[in-house]
Amino acid sequence: MTETSPSAPPTKDHGRAGRDLPAAITSAVVLLGAIAASLFFWKTAFMLIVVVAVVVAIWELRKGMLAKDIDLPEQPLMLGGVAMVVVAYYWGAPALVTATAVAALVTMLWLLQRGIDGYVQNATASVFTLVYVPFLGSFVALLLSEGGRGNTAGLDDDGVKAIITFILVTIASDTGGYIGGVLFGKHPMAPVISPKKSWEGFVGSVLATIGAGIVLVVYLLEADWWIGVCLGLIAAVMATLGDLCESVIKRDLGIKDMSQVIPGHGGLMDRLDSLLATVAPIWLLLHYLVFT
Repeated sequence: MTETSPSAPPTKDHGRAGRDLPAAITSAVVLLGAIAASLFFWKTAFMLIVVVAVVVAIWELRKGMLAKDIDLPEQPLMLGGVAMVVVAYYWGAPALVTATAVAALVTMLWLLQRGIDGYVQNATASVFTLVYVPFLGSFVALLLSEGGRGNTAGLDDDGVKAIITFILVTIASDTGGYIGGVLFGKHPMAPVISPKKSWEGFVGSVLATIGAGIVLVVYLLEADWWIGVCLGLIAAVMATLGDLCESVIKRDLGIKDMSQVIPGHGGLMDRLDSLLATVAPIWLLLHYLVFT
């Protein structure tokens, strides 16, 4: 009698959503609760969340790139990333540019100790990582500093209101795209890169972000409605591009998720892709059209 080897447990089908919704919703509630608590009680604590996110995201990228024998140097990237976030918050955009250049040079020097083989590949990937994660992530610090760098918090602080606007309009893009794609998605936007992303989902993103943008800009930031329209359009386009870019990275590396640190979502980078893509243009728009 021949023994049959036990078959692997079947992968749970999550339908067109492509994710475990209960776990995803629970994780999102916990993360948003931590963010809200920091913003409403002591906004500088929010910077700790940003710093932790940068460190975890760099760890995930290193883990993913090892699939292609690209070995990122964690120590200088993490230390440099933390320094970039802190510098951006306390000294602004010019200091962030300088800190980014120094972090890139230090990382390239750090890699010299490994020798010649793979230097260009690892150095290029390291500079890419610095720009993609801590540099873009530091614009969150620039947004928060719009209300000053003291111990203020809550809705009396312009920086807190800017962060809330940025997060909610990006969530609106993801939510509108998800609903539009699940209910009406028939025409793939980029089937080779992201088969589940559809043009109908993109329309849902645009409608949701414009609506959220107008409400947030008019009632929270007390600015003109047309700025909310611009904000919504920018968020929809950039969030979609950010999602597609991260999908390309994962496909090139041959991985499904960057990690499994967030139940129901996969890796942290799987959730940060839209936020990282939208934060810089949103800061630019709000800084010059609302807060200046």
